[in-house]
Amino acid sequence: MDSLQDLRRALRAFAEERDWRQYHSPKNLAMALCGEIGELAEPFQWLTEEESKHLSGTQRQAVAQEMADVQLYLILLADALELDLLEEARNKMRINAERYPVAESRGRSVKYTEL
Repeated sequence: MDSLQDLRRALRAFAEERDWRQYHSPKNLAMALCGEIGELAEPFQWLTEEESKHLSGTQRQAVAQEMADVQLYLILLADALELDLLEEARNKMRINAERYPVAESRGRSVKYTEL
């Protein structure tokens, strides 16, 4: 699959083949996404900042799997809400560029309301 749309179509077909779309309400998908994000955070829970940058092969594979789960649920949620995830991401990047001008935000980790 070469595009987000290809992946979206494949996910839709995967769910339809299993009669799972009936469970894919926005609420259920958002809750599943939260669970997957928790699973993504788990391997990092007790690591130092430095350790989190140098994962073992096993840790890296586990993180990659959870990242994929997060992405898949996010795509399913966008599909359920009929949102173009790439377009929404582009819009958010434009908003963030306005909120965080380089001259005011470079090297700072404060919220835009505090710049």
